Amino acid sequence: MSTSLDVLNPFDLEQIGKVDVHTWPDVDAMLDVTHRLHRDRDAWLPAFQRIEILRNTARLMSDRAEELAMLIASEGGKPLIDARVEVTRAIDGVELCIHEMGQMAGREIPMDLTAAGAGRVAFTQREPIGVVVAASAFNHPLNLIVHQVAPAVATGCPVIVKPALDTPLSCKAFVDILYEAGLPRPWCHLAICHNDVAEQMITDARVGFFSFIGSARVGWMLRSKLAPGTRCALEHGGAAPVIIDETADIDSMIPLLTKGGFYHSGQVCVSVQRVFAPSAMASDIARKLADAASALKVGDARDPSVECGPLIRPTEVDRVAQWVDEAVQEGATLVTGGKKLGPTTYAPTVLLDPPATARVSTAEIFGPVVCVYSYDKLEEAFEAANSLPFAFQAAVFTTALNAAMQAVRHLDATAVMVNDHSAFRVDWMPFAGRRQSGYNTGGIGYTMHDMTQDKMAVIKL
Repeated sequence: MSTSLDVLNPFDLEQIGKVDVHTWPDVDAMLDVTHRLHRDRDAWLPAFQRIEILRNTARLMSDRAEELAMLIASEGGKPLIDARVEVTRAIDGVELCIHEMGQMAGREIPMDLTAAGAGRVAFTQREPIGVVVAASAFNHPLNLIVHQVAPAVATGCPVIVKPALDTPLSCKAFVDILYEAGLPRPWCHLAICHNDVAEQMITDARVGFFSFIGSARVGWMLRSKLAPGTRCALEHGGAAPVIIDETADIDSMIPLLTKGGFYHSGQVCVSVQRVFAPSAMASDIARKLADAASALKVGDARDPSVECGPLIRPTEVDRVAQWVDEAVQEGATLVTGGKKLGPTTYAPTVLLDPPATARVSTAEIFGPVVCVYSYDKLEEAFEAANSLPFAFQAAVFTTALNAAMQAVRHLDATAVMVNDHSAFRVDWMPFAGRRQSGYNTGGIGYTMHDMTQDKMAVIKL
């Protein structure tokens, strides 16, 4: 018996839509269809047809850009000003898939390097890896789906996509656009299901590649249960460190830290969370950051003037409040914020010198909270920045080339931004977490490579 799920606006908790929830027999049928489709090599879609579908998809998305942005703001709580940027990125991502298809080439393998290989010609080709199952997060409900689904379409992999239950409407809109653009329905399925059914789907032996964006606890657990042969990519979060040295241009830095820390109310996997500043400067930097944070308008994400929307669920507001209260009780200085503004919103918050053992210092807060820490020696800042089991993107602010290169060398991160915030990203760059923050590499081209595999032909002349 099928059930339905109410989709709520996270600001006022009003219903904005309803979707059907799939049961295991529904998902089992999806797996069966996609698996048989991949196994039938004569049914594979040629590249020119996939290119046409993706071009049509980008065009349809452009035609509906404002509608898609309002959907993101309505179900995900991302401010409309940022939701519009997300739509633009998503369209660019689809077009990037088309570009990357032209780069997915094999190569010749020299065979006559020894007498044993002489008289042969060999070359490789890239083939689709199999059925892709993609499980996504709520915080970029359209662009993350594009990053997981569009590469599967581009590489010729049948795909089943499971959106976050908080934000299924943007995913459904994208899948419907793919159909309208000409993708045959068996090649892409929307699976809206609860965790037990999702786990059964993800760990099924018919899955060739599993793409996951979400919590480290869930991602690593699922990876441990994958069927033998299933490849995967995991993207989790971190507690992004930012190093400031004494030469940094403070006035130009503050707007960047503000955006990096409070964009989407801090619900970003590489959001600025831990800022390390020289002891003589830390208090002043915290105050200037607090002034910028307190000026941000918090409210309904659908309001074009709002800069910080709600957290995704009221329980997340309660959790963030608890973490901040604990840090203050343990000795942190509350510079601004530190309070609920309502059941679904929390004030942009700046803390100065919370204890190294506080949860705001040791775990990803995923909320509108930035911590500023004092340091005496740069080496101490690097040590503190690298002290957690998470490692994703990091940043350094300095006008000294030597300090910048020291940070690039010593920060344990997959990317170090110099004079920019840690959440900077373009969609063709590699995007990955180290250690507990993830496995394999995201970014459109890198994902497409992971969704294909080499096949070599060796021809004896």
